[in-house]
Amino acid sequence: MDLFTQLENANKQIPLAEIMRPKTLDEFMGQSNVVAQNSPLLNLIKSQRLFSLILWGPPGCGKTTLARLIAQNVQAQFIELSAVASGIKDIKETVDSAKQALRAGQKTILFIDEIHRYSKTQQDVLLPYLENGTLFLIGSTTENPSFQVVPALLSRVQVIRLNAINDTSMEKIIDRGFSYLEKQYQPLQYEEDVKKFIVMHSRGDARCALNMVENAYFASSYSCGTRILTIGILENITQQHNTRYSIQEHYDCASAFQKSLRGSDADAAIYYLAKMIEAGEDPRFIARRLIVCAAEDVGNADPMALNIALNAHRAAEILGFPEARIPLAQAVIYVARAPKSNTSIMAIDAALQDIRSGKDYPPPIHLRDAHYKDAAKYGFGEGYVYTHSAPDVKQQFMPVELCDRKYL
Repeated sequence: MDLFTQLENANKQIPLAEIMRPKTLDEFMGQSNVVAQNSPLLNLIKSQRLFSLILWGPPGCGKTTLARLIAQNVQAQFIELSAVASGIKDIKETVDSAKQALRAGQKTILFIDEIHRYSKTQQDVLLPYLENGTLFLIGSTTENPSFQVVPALLSRVQVIRLNAINDTSMEKIIDRGFSYLEKQYQPLQYEEDVKKFIVMHSRGDARCALNMVENAYFASSYSCGTRILTIGILENITQQHNTRYSIQEHYDCASAFQKSLRGSDADAAIYYLAKMIEAGEDPRFIARRLIVCAAEDVGNADPMALNIALNAHRAAEILGFPEARIPLAQAVIYVARAPKSNTSIMAIDAALQDIRSGKDYPPPIHLRDAHYKDAAKYGFGEGYVYTHSAPDVKQQFMPVELCDRKYL
């Protein structure tokens, strides 16, 4: 009896998403870039070669399922921990079990779900056992491993990026879910757009889609031995639409927002503004991104952009959401449509680079402060011409060593 059959038989009330987990690599859908025919990972699995890896991808893309399938195909002992509920004691118990299995000729895969939640100390505990081959690690995470996994551990694993399930694969998953429920219970009739509705609202998350399938099936009306599912029923059970927004997506969305503003695409900028608002971003964070763009990308091509961005920040502080969305949108449209000039940031960064590279020179003698008793003794201020009195007189303002340097 394999792992999946054990899970299915353990509890007849387990969620449909658990029941429908693929039981073979052939059934595993939506990740053709990873497990396609002759793909490196598939070839390694078929050759019984194990290596430690981290599966990085959004919720419901198949990370846990793929880990279980790898273990099943290489006939390894599979120990599953959740980083939320486990710690160093659990890791050490797993190591003891792995050593026993190794003496019997069996390899061990330790699967750690949400590995990014482990502390640095907890992650470091794994290092010697990966190094000496006591066990192999498969970690799963929704967060970018480059930011959430310690470098020492990251250097010992291969990161594999999984994508959100594409629409075509999602439709097949939904069909399988409905077919299973019909075989177990009663036939089902549903409107043509039901499947499209589930695909759209699941946003590439197979678990979410199958939960929706299960809830929709049992929420459907029942007549003459057949269940009837309508869009209206689905809309009622999905009233709360949660925008997916991980820590990584927080940064990705802010980046896309600023780049859309810079690229003068007001529609895209408004879309990312809406996404950030719906995800619960602090309006002051959004306004700060707007201020940066107004100064960095619009600059003196339209100085009013900075004033409008600053006023939007102030308005957002005063109003809060939901009203703050209006002045923010107003400012976003203005900044996106404004002419662009990055002269300010290019000039200041070039000057900073000069100073940091050693071109750190004092001002010319005639420009130095002369408002104290001994200044004249050193010649400070001598020869300076008050510009308003003699605007046509040419003076050297740059340090002598940089007299020909231009930043604009």
